[in-house]
Amino acid sequence: MDLHLKDKVVVVTGGGSGIGAGIVEVLAEEGAVPVIFGRTPPDPDWLARTGADFIQVELSNDEACRRAVQTLRDRHIVVHGLVNNAGANDGVGLDAGPDAFRASLDQNLVHYYTMVHLLADDLRASRGAIVNISSKTAVTGQGGTSAYVAAKAAELGLTREWAVEFLPDGVRVNAIVVAEVMTPLYRRWLDTMPDPEGALAEITRRIPMGQRMTTAREIADSCAFLLSDRASHTTGQWIFPDGGYTHLDRSIGR
Repeated sequence: MDLHLKDKVVVVTGGGSGIGAGIVEVLAEEGAVPVIFGRTPPDPDWLARTGADFIQVELSNDEACRRAVQTLRDRHIVVHGLVNNAGANDGVGLDAGPDAFRASLDQNLVHYYTMVHLLADDLRASRGAIVNISSKTAVTGQGGTSAYVAAKAAELGLTREWAVEFLPDGVRVNAIVVAEVMTPLYRRWLDTMPDPEGALAEITRRIPMGQRMTTAREIADSCAFLLSDRASHTTGQWIFPDGGYTHLDRSIGR
């Protein structure tokens, strides 16, 4: 299926690794022009293979975001899409206190708003699309990670708020709710456990479809579709490409 993304410029925050990198790779395959906003430069060979652009930015700094967006406009006249993806489950729980909670929101939530605020006129002009990457923890909870869960739940609320706000402009806004995907961050979390492989086996056993984790490619394929005009009548939706993990009775996978 041709997604009609050829030559379309799509900003992907945190696009240099993990799920973000998977999204960049699929966009590149579709002929789009991914522009990565991130703190750390990706591997130069990988960047060359994908043909992606990279703009270095600390996303939790509003002024840095403004400068990065101006650089984007200087390099690319039209912006067609935005994937808000950057962030990490930092385990800021009830015992961490309000200062840590606020700092975590800066890392995981506020830049979603900042990027949409700064690119709103660009996306209106191109009748573009926004995809917010959220987490199953937004709807299930996890325990011990109040700030991350608050950020991810807020992203789902903002998805519907922005879908309403952009309706007159033809800009579609959707969210992908990620469950169990093996990324470098996920691997590091597993490795903190006494029996990492045993923990992984227990997790995958509970995933109803195939008793396996979702791949970054499967998230990326969903994202590319939502960015494309093949999803032209889809807005304000939360998509769960998770093998049924969030909503189906996990006993099905036992």
